[in-house]
Amino acid sequence: MIGPEWAALWLAWVLAGGSPGPATLSIAGTSMNTGRRAGVIFSFGILFGSACWGVAAAAGLSALMLANAWIFEILRYCGAGYLLFLAVKSLGSALTPNAPISQRAYGGTAWQIFSKGALIHLTNPKAILSWASIYSLVLPAGSAPAEVFGLFAFLYSGSILIFIGYAFLFSTPGVVETYMRMKRWFELGFSGFFGFASLKILTARLDG
Repeated sequence: MIGPEWAALWLAWVLAGGSPGPATLSIAGTSMNTGRRAGVIFSFGILFGSACWGVAAAAGLSALMLANAWIFEILRYCGAGYLLFLAVKSLGSALTPNAPISQRAYGGTAWQIFSKGALIHLTNPKAILSWASIYSLVLPAGSAPAEVFGLFAFLYSGSILIFIGYAFLFSTPGVVETYMRMKRWFELGFSGFFGFASLKILTARLDG
C-alpha cells in the first residue's frame, strides 16, 4: 500500500529528525555520559514531547497558536532560555581541565531524566509548526481524522527509530571511547550549536 512517494517522505522525515539538533545532541550526550539506560529514557522523553506536538497539531492547536501569538512567544522564550542553559553547561565542561564525564550527564531518577528530555521538545514551538507543515503539505484540506492521525503514526514510527537508535548507538563502547578522546571538541560543538539554536529561536519571526 505504501508507494515510493510515501517511502521517500518517511525517509526524509527520518533524515531530518536524525540531523544535529537539540534533541539528537542531547540524546547522544546523555547516552555517552550516563549510559544506555539513561539515553533510552531520555529519548522516551523526547518522543513524548514530539507526540504531544504531533497530536496537538493534528487537533488544530497550531492554528490556535498562530491566532494567539502570546502562546508562541511564551514557549519561544522558555525554549531559548533552556537551550542557552545547555550551551553554558557544555561550555563550562569544555573549558574545565579534566572535567569528570558526569558533569554534562543528564542524571537523576528515571522520571527526572525523562522530564528533561520532554522539556527540550515541549519548549520548542517550532516542533508543532513542523508537524502542522507536514500535515498541510501531504494531506488535502478536509482530510478525515483517520487520515491525519494515520500520517502521524506513520511518521512517528520514524521518530522512534531515530531517537532510540541514537541512544543505542552513542552508548556503544567504540563511540564512547571516541567521545572521551575528543571530549573537549564535542563539548565546544554542543555549546556552539545550543547557543546558535537559542539565538535562532529568539530571532525567529512568527509569520501568519
